[in-house]
Amino acid sequence: MPDLRTEFLDLPLANPLMNASGVWCSVASQLEALAECAAGAMVTKSCTLAQRDGNPEPRYRATPWGSINSMGLPNEGFPYYLNYARCHDYERKPLFMSLAGLTLDDNLTMVAELREAVTPVIMELNLSCPNVPGKAQVGYDFEAMDTFIHEIADAYDRPFGVKLPPYFDIAHFDEAAAILNAYPQIAFVTCINSIGNGLVIDPVSETVVIRPKDGFGGIGGDFVLPTALANVNAFFRRCPDKKIIGCGGVRSGEQVFLHLLAGAALVQVGTQLFEEGPLIFPRLLEELQAIMTAKGYDRITDFQGKLKTL
Repeated sequence: MPDLRTEFLDLPLANPLMNASGVWCSVASQLEALAECAAGAMVTKSCTLAQRDGNPEPRYRATPWGSINSMGLPNEGFPYYLNYARCHDYERKPLFMSLAGLTLDDNLTMVAELREAVTPVIMELNLSCPNVPGKAQVGYDFEAMDTFIHEIADAYDRPFGVKLPPYFDIAHFDEAAAILNAYPQIAFVTCINSIGNGLVIDPVSETVVIRPKDGFGGIGGDFVLPTALANVNAFFRRCPDKKIIGCGGVRSGEQVFLHLLAGAALVQVGTQLFEEGPLIFPRLLEELQAIMTAKGYDRITDFQGKLKTL
């Protein structure tokens, strides 16, 4: 069988799969299920400094082509996830901790505590939450994004990563990459968060399908695969010294293969993990191996990042 083992930031992983932040990772019991499942790595829910209930229900709806959500960052608060990180068994698999402070000061407070924690947890700075009413995405304001990263890099003495929103313009790929490349401390880039402010309408009831923001929410699943692949490949090409984590539109081994081909080092699963639970990972790995076998690939590095153009 093809070898699915890989490395990320010099850490050995059994395979390149992990959950997307926000899915199956809000409480300790879910995190433990991820720790015990077949995924090669795992990430916590993006956390704020204090606990948040998030937006009113219904705030998630599956559709035939994916999902729409406006969760509003419900989470147990930074101390909860830091405590989990201190107790996590890193021999089983690496743990990423996602920070999404509502202000720069909140982020700096969390970073200072994380810096002092004696734990090998990998920090990810979420610059791309699209579903907090009244809060713009930092990743779409390049001046603010540069300021955020500069302050975090000054306050944190270890490599870290950033989670970005989807970009849709070549000039924006160029501008975002220039900022990221100015900070050697940024070791990885996660692409993408959901496509913000989509609208799904029920034609029978003639209503929106989620309550927050008058029905506007982040789009995930099949809807976003081409956009996710474009962002993965764009930053893979523009940020050669950084690892790319692909996220968006993964529901079979074929989509995992496409993310890896486009340049992803790891591949996250969101919407479909929400629907199937952690048992999705053995299926995805088996399907990925079947594709690799059919193509004659023995290991991931045989095709990773080797997307051909016409």
